[in-house]
Amino acid sequence: MAKLKTNDHEMVSIYPFTDEEVDQMMTHSGECVLMWATKDGWPVGVTHAYVWRDGKVWLTFASHRHRAAAIRRDPRVSVNVSSAAYRPDGSEDLPRGAITIKGTGEFFDDDDTKAWFYRALAKKVRPDNKDEEEAFFNLLDSPLRTILAITPVKKIMYNAGLAGRHMAGTVDESELGQPLAGDRERMNAERAKRGLPPR
Repeated sequence: MAKLKTNDHEMVSIYPFTDEEVDQMMTHSGECVLMWATKDGWPVGVTHAYVWRDGKVWLTFASHRHRAAAIRRDPRVSVNVSSAAYRPDGSEDLPRGAITIKGTGEFFDDDDTKAWFYRALAKKVRPDNKDEEEAFFNLLDSPLRTILAITPVKKIMYNAGLAGRHMAGTVDESELGQPLAGDRERMNAERAKRGLPPR
């Protein structure tokens, strides 16, 4: 078993999710925060309901929103998803933590995409009431609406369950990820600035 070393908790990149856990969290979390850059460089984020399908985040908003113009200008975006947004029922066995996806956005306005996506989003948002699902589906189907799909380029992960088991000394070394550059180089540079020994 891997024993927690002093200050290991500062090396969060060693706590990744498996592909299966990523899929579970992205499927079951109820909402995400979409982030983009404005024309003058300000980072902005808005919370969205979304659907995870084919390894992409799918969400929707009106075409006249500032974010539509910003993302058309620069399709680089980020999406943050947290296990705190799970529905309360049946989430006890799902992975805990957060994932930030750096990715590229692509817009869809075709009828085929609207048909499957609006139905999938309505079912996700109103899973227990067919009438409410139908009402939400009809609300989504408006002429100004566009659909954005985000294809991941990089995932920044924090597996809270893995971190907790590591701190408890019940994790096998093979479950831990390799420290990324931020935890290998940048952390030691910061430690040196503060007169601390390297890790």
